[in-house]
Amino acid sequence: MTTPASSPTPTPTVAELEEQERRLVLPHFTYDDAWRLGTLLVGLAREREAPVAIDIRRGGQQLFHAALPGSTPDNDAWIDRKRRVVERYGCASYLVGARFRAKGTTFEESSHLDLDVYAAHGGAFPLAVEGAGVIGTVVVSGLPQVADHALVVEALERFMA
Repeated sequence: MTTPASSPTPTPTVAELEEQERRLVLPHFTYDDAWRLGTLLVGLAREREAPVAIDIRRGGQQLFHAALPGSTPDNDAWIDRKRRVVERYGCASYLVGARFRAKGTTFEESSHLDLDVYAAHGGAFPLAVEGAGVIGTVVVSGLPQVADHALVVEALERFMA
């Protein structure tokens, strides 16, 4: 069993993050798909004993939510803040933060947004559907931001396989 602390996750570049978004576009996304993706994420998190909360939304509707042992109400607050970044920018919360860092600044310094409402930290990923664009979000909170992001990407890759 691999625990989150035992295998550090490499930090992706802006180009790698953009490539993930181009590649991870779904043919459709239904209520059943939300359940399957959510339970896949729960399974991956349980295998790693990851203390995370997981949230999946389509539009304004929450389709899936789970809180695993070790997660806290703070994880739900982080989910909301990271999700709002995806909704505002149309791309992964980690990518938004990485783009600011690539310009030599930070989201916190330069976005001019309320940091109690928005967080450009890894873990929120857009659910994009072919022909429709971004229709929702999948978010994980509870690990270091690069690991939150990597868990979501791994789940989407497996979900699409």
